[in-house]
Amino acid sequence: MDKTLFDDLVGSLKEAKAIAKGRAKPSRRFELIAPDAKAVREQTGLSQSEFAKLMRVSVKTLQNWEQRRRNPTGPAAGRCPGVC
Repeated sequence: MDKTLFDDLVGSLKEAKAIAKGRAKPSRRFELIAPDAKAVREQTGLSQSEFAKLMRVSVKTLQNWEQRRRNPTGPAAGRCPGVC
């Protein structure tokens, strides 16, 4: 590994440690907002079973999202306001 690249990596790890311990502030923050699964589904005009099939999840998972017992994760979460 290139020495400059290695030094940058070590510096980044030290910065991450300082941020984790509260000794430094992060340069930016990301805030993810869970989409309203029911509103999205209703906008598409699909039934729960059709929408669940489209999203490749079970109807039960979709119902959990719609009733806010669970939140979509990964690609299903899909959006992020601000700095992304």
